[in-house]
Amino acid sequence: ELEDRVRARTWELAEAYDTTLEGWARALELRDKETEGHSRRVTEITLKIAYAMNISEEDLEHIRRGAILHDIGKMSIPDEILHKPGKLTNEEREIIKEHPDTAYKLLSPIPFLKKALEIPYSHHEKWDGTGYPQGLKGNDIPLAARIFAVADVWDALGSNRSYNQAWPREKIIEYFVEESGKHFDPVIINIFLRLIEKGEI
Repeated sequence: ELEDRVRARTWELAEAYDTTLEGWARALELRDKETEGHSRRVTEITLKIAYAMNISEEDLEHIRRGAILHDIGKMSIPDEILHKPGKLTNEEREIIKEHPDTAYKLLSPIPFLKKALEIPYSHHEKWDGTGYPQGLKGNDIPLAARIFAVADVWDALGSNRSYNQAWPREKIIEYFVEESGKHFDPVIINIFLRLIEKGEI
């Protein structure tokens, strides 16, 4: 009886947390119209890839939360930079590049989100070590962040943004093949391309 009550309470708390996270993500989308729907789409694609990689149910939950919160660090970017229609200056680009560190500061004190933090903190790392904020390379990049990077870039290139028109699907696929082993983990790219071939993405 007590065990059941504890389990029910834990589930209620987790659900309350998840509702809060979704609220945060929506608040960000209200501020940055360009990303409307982006958070939902990248979360779905990330989970499809993770599922195809036989990742455990528990880890899928952490990945889902991390995907929802991936751009939470953008809270600290001033409006005039976030909404700038043209090209960014180097200084402005540096300010945008601070968003993973901001996410780390925001989320790291929350034990519930410790595993979920891998995506907001590390999704701009690149397989060849040229990413940021830590310049991690290869398998040193958390798996969740490597999976998410594929979904994130796929959605960004396939969507109209003020600074670029959506690319045709074929062009994005070519880009992914080229960037396999540079930006992206080659194993994940192969799984992703198979999902595309099967029409699941």
